[in-house]
Amino acid sequence: MYKRIYVAAVAVAIAASAHADKNAVPSSPAESELDSLMDVFMLDQVVVTSSKSEVKRRESPSLVNVMTGKLLTTVGACSLADGLDFQPGVRVENDCQNCGFTQVRINGLDGHYSQILMNSRPVFSALTGVYGLEQIPANMIDRIEVMRGGGSALFGSSAIGGTINIITKDPRENSAKISHTLTSIGPSGSLDNNTTLNASVVTDNDKAGIFIYGQSRYRDGYDHNGDGFTEIAQLKTQTLGARTFLRTTEDSRLSVEYHNTHEYRRGGDQLDEPPHLAMIAEQVEHNIHAAEVTYDIWPRDRRDHVSVFSAMQATKRKSYYGSDMDPDAYCRTSDLVVTAGTQWTHPITHFLFMPSELVAGLEYSYNRLHDVTIGYGHDLLQNVNIFSGYLQNEWRNEKWGFLVGARLDKHSLIKNPIVSPRANIRFNPSRSANFRLSYSTGFRSPQAYDEDLHIAIVGGERVVTVLAPDLKQESSQSFSASADFYHTFGNVQTNLLIEGFFTDLRDVFALRQLDGTDAQGNAVLERYNGSGARVFGLNLEAKAFFSSHFDVQAGVTLQRSRYKKPEVWSDNPDVPAEKRMFRTPDVYGYFTANWEILPKFRAIFTGTLTGPMTVQHLVGSGTDVDLAVRTQSFFDASVKLAYCFKIFKKVDIDVTAGVSNIFNSYQRDFDTGSLRDSGYMYGPALPRCLTCGVSLSI
Repeated sequence: MYKRIYVAAVAVAIAASAHADKNAVPSSPAESELDSLMDVFMLDQVVVTSSKSEVKRRESPSLVNVMTGKLLTTVGACSLADGLDFQPGVRVENDCQNCGFTQVRINGLDGHYSQILMNSRPVFSALTGVYGLEQIPANMIDRIEVMRGGGSALFGSSAIGGTINIITKDPRENSAKISHTLTSIGPSGSLDNNTTLNASVVTDNDKAGIFIYGQSRYRDGYDHNGDGFTEIAQLKTQTLGARTFLRTTEDSRLSVEYHNTHEYRRGGDQLDEPPHLAMIAEQVEHNIHAAEVTYDIWPRDRRDHVSVFSAMQATKRKSYYGSDMDPDAYCRTSDLVVTAGTQWTHPITHFLFMPSELVAGLEYSYNRLHDVTIGYGHDLLQNVNIFSGYLQNEWRNEKWGFLVGARLDKHSLIKNPIVSPRANIRFNPSRSANFRLSYSTGFRSPQAYDEDLHIAIVGGERVVTVLAPDLKQESSQSFSASADFYHTFGNVQTNLLIEGFFTDLRDVFALRQLDGTDAQGNAVLERYNGSGARVFGLNLEAKAFFSSHFDVQAGVTLQRSRYKKPEVWSDNPDVPAEKRMFRTPDVYGYFTANWEILPKFRAIFTGTLTGPMTVQHLVGSGTDVDLAVRTQSFFDASVKLAYCFKIFKKVDIDVTAGVSNIFNSYQRDFDTGSLRDSGYMYGPALPRCLTCGVSLSI
């Protein structure tokens, strides 16, 4: 079925005609230099993450970093997880040798403090958060808008660390692209095959269009140390989806999106055998259906904007988390997320002291999670209802912006409604300098989160996470300040970003290992309210465009994540409590460089830096006592060469080849055998890899 749809989509795109280019308006030399800066750094690109309404990036009340689909292609990303590292303050980590559980950290806070949105809709649940970063193919993404901190009242009070808004591709022109990449992982001969397809068709009058995307990926399991157990899970993924729009009138637009993802992953040993015949097996199969409908109308001569939306994601998961040929470790999980709401945006010519824009909205979110492991008598049923309303006003002109807003949430697991205020100030003394201040509050509810739905295997035992009986909500206050400068030195266009951040967490969620086991023989981690924590630091990012043939950008984060008091994390009383937050390096960063050596021949250099951090090493084959290990630093550098062949006027073939993690900067002390601690994993996700690819664009 997938192949037939792929062929049909390509045929439709080939038959379509391309749109004509528009003429540029001439300008003065001074304006040209400023406009050139605006174009190079995408300052006039429209973003929606800061205020849920379209606004130029340089006039956005909160600092929004944009990662385009083009950059995802440049760095060779197969999925969302592969591209997020190339943003300041953002780091993706792999937390399990067996199944490849990933999470994204923003400003030193783990994944639960960040909100992942699909087209501004909160459909990422606790279940999909376990493996979801690898389930979103890069070829469906138009851009990723990253807003660090909780600078907007509109997206939910759980967006403490930040918001990652994935904007999927809209049909804009008649085009098609099919590509395939082949990656050889390490010296073992394990391969990662990834095939993608895009096709877009738009009517001549631009009143309707459809964009179709698909991905088929197969990755072999990878055993780094030769003990017969994987460090990188086997992966089979198929995704097919479409996004379409219809302009019902001159002042309205209906958008519909649907995609289906089927994913199978398996880690451990004996990958070709049923999981209950293996010494360790973590096997997970997902079937995900996601849909979104949005109706936008612009009444009052297109001054106001009213949006009504509904989105859902339904997930069925079959899993096995077990060891020692355990026949009872099979599990089935169902998860349903439904969100609906409406938003009204109203511009005011003059309100008190400046022009302003008022945004008001109502949202309802429902999440039903049912997780059953029959052999262990485990049956988790969690229903969460959240009713929300928000009101935000921004006074804005080209020089100043003042935003105040608040969000009211009534969470079904929390007795009283919670009000979360937010405030931002923006000052642009010129078009080449932006200053911003931000304050926000937020909370996390006492409910099951993603790692609760991932069963780790440590020392041959299943490890489950439970909630303390007296667990209460966690609350936060966040502050940030940033300065964003743009300047041209001769022919070199530059950008420097400096951002400071501070987050205070009260009743912070922490994990500790309990004595003994539960009734089913599982080791138990308990989530409880700790003393609190403080996270603060500095993000630095610099970009330089030397010419249309060469550009460089790099970012580094310097930060500290500390509990207010040392927290006990082991059931061994002789193991000291730890004040550092685990898995949070004090320094990390990235760089990218693009060099057009010859017309149509490019070299792309990328790299990520991960500084030392403290990680847990639990009792198993690698240690007789629980340890807090201080890791080494890692520098993961890659190079890729790309050449574009022009076959016909509108047909291009791109050929690429490269090496990732050139220096093989990779963890060297993995646990071995069936008694290993599968969570003792840190550093780059992949060892040295060889990659080649080819794509056909029309």
